Amino acid sequence: MFDSVFLKIFVELTAGFVGLIISVQIIGKRLVSQITPFDFISAIVLGELVGNAIYDPTTEFYHVLFAISVWTALIYFIEKVTQKFYQSRRIIEGHPTLIVNKGIIDFQALSKEGLDFSEFLSMLREKDVLSLKHVEYAILETSGNVTVIKKAKYNQPTLDDLNIETSNPSLNLPVILDGDIVNNNLGILGYDEGWLKQKLKQAKVTNIKDVLYAEYNDDEGLFVQRRQAN
Repeated sequence: MFDSVFLKIFVELTAGFVGLIISVQIIGKRLVSQITPFDFISAIVLGELVGNAIYDPTTEFYHVLFAISVWTALIYFIEKVTQKFYQSRRIIEGHPTLIVNKGIIDFQALSKEGLDFSEFLSMLREKDVLSLKHVEYAILETSGNVTVIKKAKYNQPTLDDLNIETSNPSLNLPVILDGDIVNNNLGILGYDEGWLKQKLKQAKVTNIKDVLYAEYNDDEGLFVQRRQAN
C-alpha cells in the first residue's frame, strides 16, 4: 500500500514538474524575470494546482496535466490579448506610476502604491542613486522595479573620466521622513534635534510637519522638500 502511495506521488510530481516546465516555455520567461502582480497570481495558482493534487488520493496524474494545460492556455490567451490591446494590459497588470516628477515627490502616488519613504529610498539606492536631489524622474514599473532619470547636472562625465583627483563622498542620510525626525540618522551624523531645527530655520522652515523629506550630508548640507499645498 505504501509503495503504491509513494509511486503515485512520484508520478504526479514528475508529471507536474514536466507540465510546469512546458507551461513556462509557452508563457515565456517574463514570469520569472519581470514579474507583475498578474504573473505572481499565475505562479501561485500553478503551484497550488500541483501541490493540492499530489495529496488528493482521488486525483490522477493526467488530472494534474489537464489542470496545468487549461491554466496555461488561459494565461497564453490573456498574454496575446494584452499584447494586442494596450488597454487590456492596463486593466489586468496596471500601469507605471510616476513617483518623482521634475524633482518633486508625488506623495499621493507613493501612498497609493503602498510604499513608504524608507522603501522608496532603498529602491533608489539599488539603482545607485544615493540622494533624492539627484532624481528628476522616478517611475514605479508594473514589475515593481523603479526606473530613475537623473537630473542633467548629475549625468555629466565623472571626475574620474576627466582624470581629476577626488575625495570620497559623504553619506546621505534622511533626517526627516513625512514630517517626522529620524533621530537614529541624526545620531549617526553626530547631530541632535536642536541642530536640525536651527538648520530648518535657516531654510525658512518653521514647522517640521511642513517637511515631506529632508536629507543631509557634510559636503552639500541640508536638502529639504516641502509638502505640496493641497
